[in-house]
Amino acid sequence: MRFPPFNPYIAVVIGVIAVSTSAILVKLASGAPAGIIAFYRLFLSVIIMLPIVLFKYKEEIRAIAKRDWILATISGIFLALHFILWFESLNYTSVASSVVLVTLQPVFAFIGTYFFFGERFSVAAVISMLITLVGSFIIGWGDLQISGLALLGDILALLGAVTVTGYFLLGQQLRRNLSLITYTFIVYGTSSVALLIYNLLIGNDLFHYSANHWVLFLGLAIIPTFLGHTLFNWALKWLSTSTISMAIVFEPIGATILAYFILEEAVTSSQWLGGSIVIFGLFLFIMSTTRKSRVTISHRGNNEKE
Repeated sequence: MRFPPFNPYIAVVIGVIAVSTSAILVKLASGAPAGIIAFYRLFLSVIIMLPIVLFKYKEEIRAIAKRDWILATISGIFLALHFILWFESLNYTSVASSVVLVTLQPVFAFIGTYFFFGERFSVAAVISMLITLVGSFIIGWGDLQISGLALLGDILALLGAVTVTGYFLLGQQLRRNLSLITYTFIVYGTSSVALLIYNLLIGNDLFHYSANHWVLFLGLAIIPTFLGHTLFNWALKWLSTSTISMAIVFEPIGATILAYFILEEAVTSSQWLGGSIVIFGLFLFIMSTTRKSRVTISHRGNNEKE
């Protein structure tokens, strides 16, 4: 394999910093409804991608099967729900609590693969999931002492983790037939349509926002969406999926630090303790599931040789 043109580990670090800005930008745009922030984050992303797609991926889009269009639509709805729930949670709870809880997505994803694909849990995976649950309980209990609304924000963040899991599980099916750019464009597009319908149904104003809001909407489309996730996807060519997954676990740390300096959000003792336990549990979980995958692959390889 040829050497990468840029150090992939540096790319991952930049990616983590970029995705860590997401919650901060949403908080700064808090004068706009969560549905509007989510809509413009994805809609502007689609607009930015449009010239590339029309120039290079037009034929692939024309060849997409009906089944994949249906899956993409459902996946887009899950992504829309994820952003609405997560962005709404930031209206009630802190960046630290919200981002830590929404980062529990890998745990929900593994539970989803258990029910839909027959994946089996290892003992280490179960223990690590229990650790993350303990950490989540500590965060929720601490936020409940602050206010019931803070706990509501925590619940919304957890639901955001559940819905983004649906988006990822469907994405696994779609990525078998579609290139990354086409897949991203189609799902972001269907999600934008779902969010537009949602905003129209509840009567959200689509246009009358300050210049500062429009800058923040564009910032969300560019920094965490493209600069963050695009760098992760590029780095996957040179680094393992587990390395990227472990790097993303640092997003709550980056977001909490940024929230402290930019939003002046203090972190409570329960958030420190619970967040640390959740991140520790996620590290164990990713390591255990990665090791299990390697054993499974090795076992299959031996069977093929036999």
